[in-house]
Amino acid sequence: MRGPEPDGSGRLRVPLIVLMTTLVAGTLGYVVIEGWSVSDALFMAVTTVTTVGYGEIHPLSTAGRLFSIVLIAFGVGSISYVLTSLAATLFEGYVNQRWERRRMSQRVAHMADHYIICGYGRVGREIAAQLRRERCTCLVVDVAEAALSRATKDGYPVVEGNASEDDTLRRAGIVRARGLITAVATDAENIFITLSARALKTGLPIVARANFEDAVSKLRRAGATQVVSPYAMAGQQMARLAARPTTVGFVERLLEGSQGELLLEEIHVSAGSAIAGAAIGEARQRFAGAAVILAVQRGGQLLSPPAADLRIEALDTLAVVGSDRDLNTLAIACQAPIETPVGNGAVRTKDGLANVVRP
Repeated sequence: MRGPEPDGSGRLRVPLIVLMTTLVAGTLGYVVIEGWSVSDALFMAVTTVTTVGYGEIHPLSTAGRLFSIVLIAFGVGSISYVLTSLAATLFEGYVNQRWERRRMSQRVAHMADHYIICGYGRVGREIAAQLRRERCTCLVVDVAEAALSRATKDGYPVVEGNASEDDTLRRAGIVRARGLITAVATDAENIFITLSARALKTGLPIVARANFEDAVSKLRRAGATQVVSPYAMAGQQMARLAARPTTVGFVERLLEGSQGELLLEEIHVSAGSAIAGAAIGEARQRFAGAAVILAVQRGGQLLSPPAADLRIEALDTLAVVGSDRDLNTLAIACQAPIETPVGNGAVRTKDGLANVVRP
């Protein structure tokens, strides 16, 4: 099994050791052969190894001259070894950096339906981890090299640049993105990022971080779909845990998917789906099984609990709790049918529940 690739300092270590060994051996040689002081011997060894040609500081004996010839040969070889290793390390580092940037750019260019996370500090890192647990694809945008290195090490594609700049967001694939989360350190940066993102994609869901209360309204005016204050949310959550620990714990386990077979999910209703136009009561009987439709998000209005005679419309979002099997059945009913030609002008319509052939 191959070991880890050496970094630049590791590759230069051996050549430098060879060069230093040559200098030490040359110094000791002049001390022993010529009887010079250590300072004179070191000076002579350095000038000989580097071939600068300052001349002899003391007359050399025949043995000293023969030793100098050998030292020059080893010295030139040692210096060449160091310079060659240094050039190779610098060139390879440059090539690897260019190659990695190109590979990352190609990876980002093919991403779609992903989340853009602006800022990879403590909050951004937790956001990315949670999205990964939700099996969502995400991409990190940051201007700090250390943050980008952490994100790359954690396995996320990255884009280097200021997220408030249009070019950076375009390189992050904002047109193809499913949503954007801005979690940088200052409210001013979050506002500018929100403004830029909203201008580039009108219908993009944007979740913004607000550190101070007065920034909440500004972020909403800038175009944020949701605004979250980590400090306020932490305080509210701690209060809820103290006042209603059982209920809050149950909901958290639902969201995490650790409450036995029960899951809490949101399902989007596509136009032309089997469930579009059906009443809530009818949908429960035909498609939901034992799953419970808790709420219906329609535009900016949240209908909870939904009345049994409420008609489900295309583009609604259903908040549902139930088993994985029941949720999958309901999700299929919310999908648009897929039509494929079967010949003679007939079309096979697959709605996930049955295949029918209609002329």
